[in-house]
Parts: sequence; structure tokens; C-alpha cells
Amino acid sequence: MRHSDATRPSVRRWAELALLVVAGLWGATFVMVKDALADVGPMTFVAFRFVLATAAMLPFLWLRPRWSRSHHSGPESTTLMGLVSAGLVVGACLFAGYAFQTAGLQFTGAGRAGFITGLSVVIVPVLGAVLERNRIGRKVLVGVGCAIAGLALLSLGDPESRRFELNLGDALVFGCAWGFGLHILAVGRLARAHSAVWLAFAQILVVAVLSSAAAMLWEQPSGAGLMAVWPAAAFTGLLCTVVGFTVQTRAQAFTSPTHTALIFSTEPVFALLFAALLIGERLGTPELLGCGLILGGMLLAQLEGPLRAPAWGRRGRLA
Repeated sequence: MRHSDATRPSVRRWAELALLVVAGLWGATFVMVKDALADVGPMTFVAFRFVLATAAMLPFLWLRPRWSRSHHSGPESTTLMGLVSAGLVVGACLFAGYAFQTAGLQFTGAGRAGFITGLSVVIVPVLGAVLERNRIGRKVLVGVGCAIAGLALLSLGDPESRRFELNLGDALVFGCAWGFGLHILAVGRLARAHSAVWLAFAQILVVAVLSSAAAMLWEQPSGAGLMAVWPAAAFTGLLCTVVGFTVQTRAQAFTSPTHTALIFSTEPVFALLFAALLIGERLGTPELLGCGLILGGMLLAQLEGPLRAPAWGRRGRLA
């Protein structure tokens, strides 16, 4: 029996390879952003990145002039105001995630931040149980326990010195994991009624506006600082946000949500690898054990029931 294009093993392998490349790109951004924060404030960098991403999305909107997925009446139809409301909700969650993450990278390592951000995979079923009364399976519960133990080993200090204190950067990045978890749930609930491209543009625009306002209020952006970080802003805004999400959206048509979730579990591993290779970050044995427990918790949570949020809501952390 002949395979269709969507189910042929060769097509699936290429799609999954593309997703692995995207995960690698997202992992590399942790080092890049941490380095850029030496020249600009966190909100300035987020604003610069998302303004570039907003501009890059405009050609896609030209090709998809309608904002509604369906113009028929019923629950699947939407209006411009519906799109604006959905964009504000998911954009606010996305802004919280990037704001906490970028601020946290000022005070913690890129590799550590990658693993803590990955906790959003474990947080999603917990939030779903609280907000939507979903049942939490046994593997998810074990995964949450592993992730909490791993976070403690990674973030609460050196046990040999008996100094257990929460690193400010780790705490901020942990806040970003909750923001991204809320974002995944929000997109899962709201995306069905909207064009993926238009909803993506709406949330990216919201992040650009909120971060620009925050940068003007609390930081002092300068032309020299923006010039210093424009390569990092362009890489993260254009390649990782626009191209990365576009590739993800296309590739997920040829593989399963389970495989996608497992592939994206490699993002914090890439973050740790790039941090070690590019800026010489090293983790001690307890911290490496913590990373392993977090990764194990993520895998258990996904094997119990993979995340089924639409492609535009399935992000890694600096994606």
C-alpha cells in the first residue's frame, strides 16, 4: 500500500529533523540573549526582538488577508474584536514569559535557564487540572515530583557549603515557565476560532507594544545599545520566532504531537551544550543531576499525555 505524502516515513523523518533543528536554534538563543544583556536592558531587548518579528510577519498577512478561520456563524466563527481579545490574552501571557526569562538571564546561567524554562511542559497539566479540572495522571505526578527535585538541586545552592538560597535569576526564570504554561493553555483554548497566522501576529504585536512601553518606562534605550545587539535581536526575532514557528507549523502536519513534544524536550539540552561550548559555563554534579531529573520529569509528563496545543502556542522558551 502506498503512503500518502503526509504519512511517508521519509517525509516524517525530514519533518522531525526540521523540528530538531528548530529546538537547537531555540536552545542557542539562551546564550545569545545572555550576552546581549550586557549592552541593553531586558525589556529593551525583548522590544527590539518583537518589533523586528512584527515587521517580518507583515508579508504573511498580505498573503492571508482574512483574520477569521471561518466566516460561518457558530462557535468557530470570529470577529475582528474576537481576534483582538484573543491576541491580548495570549500576548499578555507570552509577554510575561519572555519578560521573566530575559530578566532572569541577567542573574543566572544560560544552561540553567534552559532547563528551568522547560518546566513549562510539567506545569501545563498542573495548570490544566486547576483551571480546567483535568485529571492528572500518575506519570505526570511522578514527573512533577522529579522536576521539583531537579529544580531544588539546580537552584538552591551548593550542598557541600550548606548554603541553600534561591538564586534571583532562577526564581525569575521559574516565573517565565508559569507564563509560558499559561500561554500554551490560552492558545489551546482560543486558537480554534482564528487563523494561525493572524493570531500569531496579534500576540507578537502585543509583546512588542508591552515590552516597548516597559523599556521606555524603566530603562533608557540608546541607539548605541540597539546597534550592539541587533544581530542577536535579528536572529531571535526573525529566525527563531518567525521562521522557527513557521517551520514548526508546517512540520507538525507530518508527525505526531507525541514526537513533537519529545523532540522539543531537547531544547534545554541544546541550551546547556551551547552554554558550555560558547561561553564556558560549567555545572557541578548536583546541578547536572538536577538537570537530569527535570528532563526526566518533562519526558514523563509528555508520555502520559502529550501537549496538544496548536503549533503557534507550543514554544520553548526563547523561541
